[in-house]
Amino acid sequence: MKDDIQIGEEANVKNITEVAASIGLDAEDIDLYGKYIAKVPLDILAGFDGNRNGKLIMVTAVTPTPAGEGKTVTTIGLIQGLSRMGKRVVGALREPSVGPTFGVKGGATGGGYSQVYPMWDIDLHFTGDIHAVSSAHNMLSAVLENSLVRENHLNIDPSRIVLKKAMDMNCRELRNIVVGLGGGRSAGGVTHESGFLITSASEISAILALSTSYDDLRERIERMVVAYTYSGEMVTVRDIGCAGAMMVLLKDAIKPNLVQTLEGQPVFIHGFPFANIAHGNNSVLATKYAMKLGDYAVTEAGFAADLGGEKFMDIVCRQSGISPDCVVIVASVRALMTHGGAKLDEPGTLTKEALMRGLSNLDKHIENIKRYGVPVVVSINHFSFDDPEHMRILRDHCKGLGAECVQSDAFMEGGKGAEELAGKVVEVIDRGEKDFRFLYDDSMSLKGKIETIATKIYGADGVVYSGPANKTLKELEERGFGNLPICIAKTQYSLSDVAELKGAPKGWKLSVREVTVSAGAGFVVPVCGSMMLMPGLSSSPAAMRMDLTADGKVRGLK
Repeated sequence: MKDDIQIGEEANVKNITEVAASIGLDAEDIDLYGKYIAKVPLDILAGFDGNRNGKLIMVTAVTPTPAGEGKTVTTIGLIQGLSRMGKRVVGALREPSVGPTFGVKGGATGGGYSQVYPMWDIDLHFTGDIHAVSSAHNMLSAVLENSLVRENHLNIDPSRIVLKKAMDMNCRELRNIVVGLGGGRSAGGVTHESGFLITSASEISAILALSTSYDDLRERIERMVVAYTYSGEMVTVRDIGCAGAMMVLLKDAIKPNLVQTLEGQPVFIHGFPFANIAHGNNSVLATKYAMKLGDYAVTEAGFAADLGGEKFMDIVCRQSGISPDCVVIVASVRALMTHGGAKLDEPGTLTKEALMRGLSNLDKHIENIKRYGVPVVVSINHFSFDDPEHMRILRDHCKGLGAECVQSDAFMEGGKGAEELAGKVVEVIDRGEKDFRFLYDDSMSLKGKIETIATKIYGADGVVYSGPANKTLKELEERGFGNLPICIAKTQYSLSDVAELKGAPKGWKLSVREVTVSAGAGFVVPVCGSMMLMPGLSSSPAAMRMDLTADGKVRGLK
């Protein structure tokens, strides 16, 4: 297999002005970031508000495994495949975070012949959106900390500052720190416990992805709760008074970024909240205008259907008024075998029996999506070593569940390898079987919403709350936040909150250890199990395999 950069260079991709022209944007309508990347100002996009909406396809997956599911490859392949069918299609994807890029993932722009271009720039600094959010977050933190040193006119309790610091890197050593040490109050500030979270876990990341205008962005920022007073009152950004400065830092970050696939189809890549911590979907602006500018729009929800998929349905759709016309669930034979107890380093365990056991995970995700009244297509990411008999088993099994199942060869063949998938998606949409509904009503109690997600989506027997979690939930309802949707933070590696439990585990209860409110983003976050808001590096991070050649070519970023 040729490496990613060579494939990109051979693809004969277009100047971004040509890509923009294909969806009705003139060269003067876009802000160029070189030959292949552009931002589109909001006032330009607003000119398309009168267009009818295209059909929306949301791509999700089974629970992630070390075998790989190929969700982003499939998403990009589907965009390319729809285009090969003569459909006017626009993609909407999240921006990669540098932390995972140098950690486990090594990149998040697809692979093989189904990539977005230029992958190395998109995976790295891109247009600076994540940097802008880091800067806005840490500027807010600095102003907040400074108010403690001065008169502390808001009467902020330093032990109840809930805003941590942010950086876009996996640094487990910064999860819990003490700030304000050295030189006394005037030199080092007020001593108190703090910590770092990864930028994609910042509420500002979620806010940016959910905002639909500059005014909406400002209003959401001002609602952010950053601390509590000695008397227990919430302190917001509006109280702190630096929303204007944060808006200045985010002025370009709110504009969607336009790139392309290796086959030249337009893709908005914008927004970057993680799905195991935040709501895990690209910006509402990107999805909205992909629908306005294409007859078909393809978006991808982070991680599996229990995380990004559920959050897309219950948070993004609730706040934006959009909903998918079809959902694609991506799986691979070996991923399902892993859910059935197989071990990748023990070939003898990669058996038909393991596959049959692992189907429980796929079954649960199909069941979950059907709860929303949206038709499902299962896409099996095909590898050359897959046994045709195993592929047949998967097709027959899905047919028995009332879900269409097709094979995708997008990695090796690009859009050509995803034509079967594209054709099936169009066929399913044309049947008009969509009857979209939310999992829960706004009026349900916060605990009721949490327990609904836990029992219906995760398959738990119930929920166990810590003392502090119980107290916070009660306080939030008393303060008027009870109508907000729920955004559960939990491991992505299991339907449960314990990463080691594969398949579709039974006989367990969801453990909620703490609860926070993202008042600006508009959801309540129960933190479950051992979930951390700042990832750590593995024993062999992807960073150790990357390099830059003497002629300026990136290697090892895949």
